[in-house]
Amino acid sequence: MAVDTDTDAEKHLKPLSAGSPSSSSDQLPPGPELGPATTAVSPPPDGGFRAWCAVLGAWCCLFCSFGWINCIGIFEAQYQQNQLSAYPPGVVAWIPSIEVFVMYLTMPIHGKLYDNYGPKPLLYAGTLFHVFGLMMASLSTEYYQILLSQSICSAIGAAAVFSAAMGAVGGWFHHRRALALGIVASGSSLSACILPIMVTRLGPLVGFAWALRICAFMFLFLLVIACLVLESRHPPKPTPWELMAFFRPLGEKAFLLNAVGLAFFSGGMFVPFNFLVLEAQYRGMGSDLANYQIAILNGVSIFGRIIPGWLGDKVGRFNVMIVTTALSAVAVLALWIPAPTDSTAATVVFASVFGFTSGTFVGMTPALVLQMSPEVREMGIRLGTTFGVISIAALTSNPIAGGLVSRDDGGYLYLKIFAGLALGVGSALILLSRCVQAGWNWRRI
Repeated sequence: MAVDTDTDAEKHLKPLSAGSPSSSSDQLPPGPELGPATTAVSPPPDGGFRAWCAVLGAWCCLFCSFGWINCIGIFEAQYQQNQLSAYPPGVVAWIPSIEVFVMYLTMPIHGKLYDNYGPKPLLYAGTLFHVFGLMMASLSTEYYQILLSQSICSAIGAAAVFSAAMGAVGGWFHHRRALALGIVASGSSLSACILPIMVTRLGPLVGFAWALRICAFMFLFLLVIACLVLESRHPPKPTPWELMAFFRPLGEKAFLLNAVGLAFFSGGMFVPFNFLVLEAQYRGMGSDLANYQIAILNGVSIFGRIIPGWLGDKVGRFNVMIVTTALSAVAVLALWIPAPTDSTAATVVFASVFGFTSGTFVGMTPALVLQMSPEVREMGIRLGTTFGVISIAALTSNPIAGGLVSRDDGGYLYLKIFAGLALGVGSALILLSRCVQAGWNWRRI
């Protein structure tokens, strides 16, 4: 994924790598925050009509892309109980896992395409792939058909749309960057709040296939708006393709720790998103109420994306990310695991708390990577590399969780322990990345 932006010029930060390219003639002077200086074109306006139009367009993109990914738990339950009822949970879990994996894995390519050609071509192609894939998924009845249409075709389109959105918005904001990205990310939360309810209500009336088509038509409408209003602040600058450019950032200790930490956190985060409905039904909750748990989780996540983003601009984005990721692990280990079997309230409380604490992932992840990026021309590749690392966890976490359910004779204790530990390890690695950059002392970073 690419971002077109002027990164934070921050002081008191140890160099991320001895070989980071820079030139005294194109560097901003140190600013009030921690982080490397970067190439200056002109200060981002931090607002204005075109900037907020970009936020609107990006919000529509996130509604259709990451919002769809956030509510795939409802569709996994649908497939498990209907079209793919003959398959064990671990096999069905590959559908959402491959979908998330393909979305993340293709982001380095989309990031490079953004750097070279800007957001418009990505938006046009992404809209076509995403909507077409969902239309084909509505016609699918076999495992391989769902895999090709939803997990691959739709995911490629969603990744292109997501990359264009997050790339374009960053260039319009500096001091309020995390807040702007948090507002954009709230689109995915609202989407994942609405879609489970919409599909649950429409399914009995028109059938699951038509419910899926209605979602696709709604996405088409919103993505047309995005194509009209979303634009980059700076023109694209084509550069040659170089494979090693995608791996070079991993040689920086802070960058590597952050990327691996985000991967662990992502792997743990998607387990509740994908299995909360099935786990609630296993504990005796009615099907309708269980389906609403994803809506509750994502509804609260709207606040978990905007408020931490605003706070991160004030006290430090890494500081806020460390706290919220640690609280996500606590929510799983201290709320979800010991929840009484017959307690509906406990499930609702967990969904609410976890929705808020995990909400920082989508909006804050680009802000963290941007803060560590030394030059504007490297941002697309560095963000793409980060999501490429995350894709490994996205591919493996859900099948592992599904296998743990089978190993636990249909129970969910092993799954919850796995999710909690993955979240905790992710938070610890992000903390280590912060310490590599600024030491153990409290300061804004």
